[in-house]
Amino acid sequence: MTMDRRAFLLRSGLIGCSLAASPLVTPVSFAAAPWDGRLVVIVLRGGMDGLDVLRPVGDPGFAALRGDHGNDAPLPLDGFFALHPALSALLPLWQAGEFGAVHAVSTPYRDRRSHFDGQDLLEAGTDAPGVARDGWLNRLLQTVPGAEAETAYAIGRDELKLLGGAAGVMRWAPEADLVLSPQALRLAEMVMRDDPAFAAAFAQARMLAGTDAGGAAMAATPGQMMGMMQDGMQAARGEAAHGNIARFAAEKLRGDARIAAFSLNGWDTHERQDVGLPRALGRLAETILALRDELGPVWARTAVLAMTEFGRTARLNGTRGTDHGTGGAMLLAGGALAGGRVWGDWPGLTEADLYQRRDLAATRDLRAHAAWAMRGLFGLDQAVLERTVFPGLEMGADPGLIL
Repeated sequence: MTMDRRAFLLRSGLIGCSLAASPLVTPVSFAAAPWDGRLVVIVLRGGMDGLDVLRPVGDPGFAALRGDHGNDAPLPLDGFFALHPALSALLPLWQAGEFGAVHAVSTPYRDRRSHFDGQDLLEAGTDAPGVARDGWLNRLLQTVPGAEAETAYAIGRDELKLLGGAAGVMRWAPEADLVLSPQALRLAEMVMRDDPAFAAAFAQARMLAGTDAGGAAMAATPGQMMGMMQDGMQAARGEAAHGNIARFAAEKLRGDARIAAFSLNGWDTHERQDVGLPRALGRLAETILALRDELGPVWARTAVLAMTEFGRTARLNGTRGTDHGTGGAMLLAGGALAGGRVWGDWPGLTEADLYQRRDLAATRDLRAHAAWAMRGLFGLDQAVLERTVFPGLEMGADPGLIL
């Protein structure tokens, strides 16, 4: 009796799915293009609270809305904004001009405050839901002669919509939070031993997950294999997946790849934000530092854009968390960045200044800053960015994000 390898993987549970605000890391996508700059886009799924990450301590309305943070002392940046202490590891990058932020921005998404709709709009890059089926990074590649995809295959079910579309890209989707027993790993190798592409992909997935194979070959029926694989799977206790993803992305970017995109989850902080947010920020800081360390000299030609589907409410709720909001912050890093500053037009935090008297008001379209970053990094035509990559966007004045 034989078993199809792909069906086995699907049925065995090796392939996982990631919900909008789950703590898992989602697939990584890559693309090659005829330029020397590198772009990394990190989608922060769940709605990052920009008011807590980049605190406007110089606005008297901030303390009135958020109260006393106790021993959670933020790190002063420019006299007006202060950085969440969980990002202290990035302070040297700020001082070197390799880390910065844009505040009071959002996509055109308003009012319904749905994770899934907000993420769809963020990745589509349009001004209304349902306008485009492809992602804005893929549309970018469609406009560039000579853009190529590396030979690719994936172990995974979900696709990152940001790079979805007609242009070919390389996708890797290991279940990075999965640990397999030595027996389960050996069984997977047996299943895939006659399929070189799947065998290579599985080897990469093991590297990303930090797992190792061992144990002797075992004779089993397909049904027994399935049961043993399921019995051998367990949730990873460590939080090394994000670092492995960053190192893997850097390896590809040192080669032919010029664009990498992946997501980090865990930003939905409805309760005890003082507990959940520092964990998410710590993972983000470690991811950025791993990219810097692994990219080496290429870091000088790299820009990292970390963006989220919406901000959160200006006031804390009754469980010391924040609910779905509107305006928020976009974080940037990289040696190509003209950083060490906060960009944006600050709207204020009085009740009259807040959007619907509850959210930080967005004073500029997040897409405009992404467009200006790509124009500075790749030299793209502004008309292409406004009409094709981000249909209907008016980029406005150049904020000077890139050196």
